[in-house]
Amino acid sequence: MSDSFSSSHPHRIGVVVEAPQHSGLWGALDYLSDHPLPPGTLVRVPLGRRMVTGVVWLGHDEVAPEPDWPLDQLKPVAEVLTGLPPLPAHWRQVVKFAAAYYQRSVGEMALMVLPPELRQLDATQWARRIKRLDQWVNPVAAKPKRRKAAMAEAVAVPQPAVTLPEAPSLPALTAQQGDALRALADGGAQAYLLWGSTGSGKTEVYLRQAQRALDAGQQVLMMVPEINLTPQLEARVAERFAGRRIVSLHSGLTPAQRLRNWLLAHTGHADLILGTRLSVFTPLPRLGLIVVDEEHDPSYKQQDGARYSARDLAVYRARLEQVPVILGSATPSLESWFNAMPAAEGGAGRYVRLAMPARIGDGSMPRVRLLDLSRAPKPPRGQEPPPLDKALLDAIQQRIERGEQSLILLNRRGYAPVLHCSDCGWKSGCPHCSAWRVFHKVDRTLRCHHCGFTERVPRACPDCGNQDIAPVGRGTERLEEQLAEILPGARIGRIDADVTKHKGALEERLADVHAGEVDVLVGTQMVAKGHDFRRITLVAAINPDAALFASDFRAAERQFALLMQAAGRAGRDAEVAAHSEMWIQTWHPTHPLYQTLLRYDYADFASQQLKERAMAGMPPYASLAMLRAEGKTQEAAQGFLEAAAQAMQERAQACGVTLYPAVPTPIQRVANVERAQLMIESAQRAPLQRFLSEAQAIWFELAQKNRRSGLIRWAVDVDPLSI
Repeated sequence: MSDSFSSSHPHRIGVVVEAPQHSGLWGALDYLSDHPLPPGTLVRVPLGRRMVTGVVWLGHDEVAPEPDWPLDQLKPVAEVLTGLPPLPAHWRQVVKFAAAYYQRSVGEMALMVLPPELRQLDATQWARRIKRLDQWVNPVAAKPKRRKAAMAEAVAVPQPAVTLPEAPSLPALTAQQGDALRALADGGAQAYLLWGSTGSGKTEVYLRQAQRALDAGQQVLMMVPEINLTPQLEARVAERFAGRRIVSLHSGLTPAQRLRNWLLAHTGHADLILGTRLSVFTPLPRLGLIVVDEEHDPSYKQQDGARYSARDLAVYRARLEQVPVILGSATPSLESWFNAMPAAEGGAGRYVRLAMPARIGDGSMPRVRLLDLSRAPKPPRGQEPPPLDKALLDAIQQRIERGEQSLILLNRRGYAPVLHCSDCGWKSGCPHCSAWRVFHKVDRTLRCHHCGFTERVPRACPDCGNQDIAPVGRGTERLEEQLAEILPGARIGRIDADVTKHKGALEERLADVHAGEVDVLVGTQMVAKGHDFRRITLVAAINPDAALFASDFRAAERQFALLMQAAGRAGRDAEVAAHSEMWIQTWHPTHPLYQTLLRYDYADFASQQLKERAMAGMPPYASLAMLRAEGKTQEAAQGFLEAAAQAMQERAQACGVTLYPAVPTPIQRVANVERAQLMIESAQRAPLQRFLSEAQAIWFELAQKNRRSGLIRWAVDVDPLSI
């Protein structure tokens, strides 16, 4: 439906539109409306030669008292997207905070977090979607011709019945689960860190607390880090809350599905929302609880565009709307651990820590066994060592004979990381990136995992013509092949990004594992998180040492979390827990990371890491930002960064902010674009934010001048995950 506008009683309103960070459009633009429009209203407005969707941000009584443009020079709003309540004030505040904190424009942040299809609809198309909303909410009442289609749309959205079905029988709570739930009931609207070992029943705590919110007429937002964890949680939530309307929000949905689910959430018709990181921005009129499962997972941090942390925004939103937020993990991020440490212990004391160290059913975590590769027999000269130590192979064979399963973790997909010519030294480098192309044997390709450039494997060395080019190193594809040779008769399965890229492939392979049709499962980190494999009694990590000496200060934290999560896939059934094991093949068995893993002593590991962070002045004892630049040449990228630092050097000193020299990124070139970065450090978060806010305008002007020198783009990454 389109509204016509006259100029008889014009009202100036402020509208935010989607504009790139470096367009200079940081705030609201002034437009004319023939009647007042409340903030949060969706509108269509002219922007240059385009017609775009925007959000009314400032009402006629909120516009600056001295506007830049007189009324007769303003363009009118073209259309109003009516039929829905305006986006609420809490939603606008979360967007405003995220835009300011992560140094993006309000319009870019506001429009980015809305469903893509919504941003493309005009008023007529919008009106059709709103009419269909009634059908989605109540498909039984739809017209006969449309009822079938409406019911199909509603398959993923359980409908409330007049008489709710009988509630499923609930599992008995452990003492630790009961303690956690009592603390949640008594503590009210706070941030809680639910620190529970794998298999301790954290999900049951989420569901019980969600039931409390739903019984109070509230909505629940439950977040997971990755799409492949959503279906299994969906099934469990749907079973527990039969009769409630449950929707999912993640990038695996079609645009139409995402818009439908978003509308059901925004209008309050959805009771429970399951989603990945973008779901933290979902407008919810009766929000009562936020859950962030696996809160330590790096997938909660957006890595391009507006580089926001959904976990941190969940904490901010919960405080803003005065609802509890539960951050759950067996290996919390060190920032969350620090925030949950009492001030008397040197922590921030911002979160309430709830501990659940014991597994359900008195099951124990798998025994950790370290295999010292330095003591393994050396293979004959010129031969590659076997993928698994003989003792480990024997342990796997025993599992096969008992009808149990084993999981082999190798966090590197493909057949081999590189092809190599033994005559001239040629390696399969990517011509567009400073990285190797990975050999994939299934389709005989060399594939760059950074830019996607793919070629057929050459018949001979491109440099010298030698036909004896061989794989170096090992990926999951090659490991699967080698295990099939070493363990004849064993059913070997593989789960990684290559074999699960088609829709339904992951679910099919997981079903095979759960059905017992796989004896040995080879996988990357995809299989280490969240899956409830009841028959796995052995987990082995065969190449975990690379992270021990990485330059990234978070590498050890991520590796400990990965190994701990992987270990948690074994022994989840109490009947087999006693003889379940976690094997680690390593050249460094005495490393502190492995020694703490032997005891599953996350608290000791965290204590060691925090001491190192404090000595080095790293987060959580300091605040960081990275100024990143991309250019046609490395000189152009670094030149901009050096000029940016020089332009703000005096202000940095006044703010107590340190600017480090510009350096190439760890992977310097991707898709023929050179990349560099400059680290910005401050002992406190507030001075860093002030500095970045003041620097934006100066860096914007500087970038405009540097376009001719080869600068392509630049961005600020606040609270970066890697340096």
